[in-house]
Amino acid sequence: MKIALYECADWEKEYFQEHLSDHELVFVDQSITHCVIEDAQALIIFIYSEITQDILNRMPQLEFVATRSTGYNHIDIAACSQRGIRVCTVPYYGQNTVAEHAFALLLAMSRKIVPSANRVKAGSFDYAGLVGFDIKGKTIGIIGTGHIGQHAIRMANGFDMNVLAYDPFPKYELCNSLSFRYVGLEELFSSSDIISLHCPYNEHTHHLINETVLDTLKKGVVLINTARGGLVSNSALLKGLQQGIISQAGIDVLEEEEHLRDENGILTEEFARYDHLHELLVGHTLIHHPHVLVTPHNAFNSTEALTRILATTVENVRSNGFSNTVS
Repeated sequence: MKIALYECADWEKEYFQEHLSDHELVFVDQSITHCVIEDAQALIIFIYSEITQDILNRMPQLEFVATRSTGYNHIDIAACSQRGIRVCTVPYYGQNTVAEHAFALLLAMSRKIVPSANRVKAGSFDYAGLVGFDIKGKTIGIIGTGHIGQHAIRMANGFDMNVLAYDPFPKYELCNSLSFRYVGLEELFSSSDIISLHCPYNEHTHHLINETVLDTLKKGVVLINTARGGLVSNSALLKGLQQGIISQAGIDVLEEEEHLRDENGILTEEFARYDHLHELLVGHTLIHHPHVLVTPHNAFNSTEALTRILATTVENVRSNGFSNTVS
């Protein structure tokens, strides 16, 4: 089988070459938008390779797509299903890994780790203006109680926090064993000192945090997003920070982050729309905001999690796309 693999690091290429040696592998360092291997029978991609109807039309022999991620909103699932193209994901690679990163962001902000370290590097041991806050006793609202959200709840309990949670499909059997309480979104917004997002991105969760929601948030809330950029409106986040409704934000994913990664894309005709440009400018403002800590979609990026991603992707290929399928 001819497999096109996109956005692989050198060590990932070596792994695939070793474990998929019976297939013809074609590695492309860029996203699929920049280079389509039209006669490929399978794709191994990451989140920055968008599988659109146009891409599918150019790949008549394509049988399945394996994304090295849990989320698949970068793939046109309906178009794939119509063509009978199987799409498979890596559902359980980084449950604890992503939750740990969420708490790393929270702790870094609560104890002003970045400005503290920068001050010492500059030669000063003065701690004036570096007062932080305890997370013990604070109420944290976890949105999404899947595998990652459950790990976040366990960690919050370890810090002796009060845990509220929202999920459209609640797992009430977990409430006692994990010591949390399900509430509606409105109560979670109004009661939480900290909100951490661990839900998928889809049409129902698009801009879950928006300008309307700002009026319902507890003043001074800390927002953590290690899930998907589209869950939070950049404009709403900036407005919340400017008005003091959101005191700090720890962000591993930003709306329009694919364009923030590759700003040459803003020169394309496809991108030249006001809403995109506006979001890009707001994204830049957030990155440099003194009360925002942004990491480069790095929550998944541990040695253990990366190895699990590759192992599951190889399994998906060996099963000819029938393992971990979403379509």
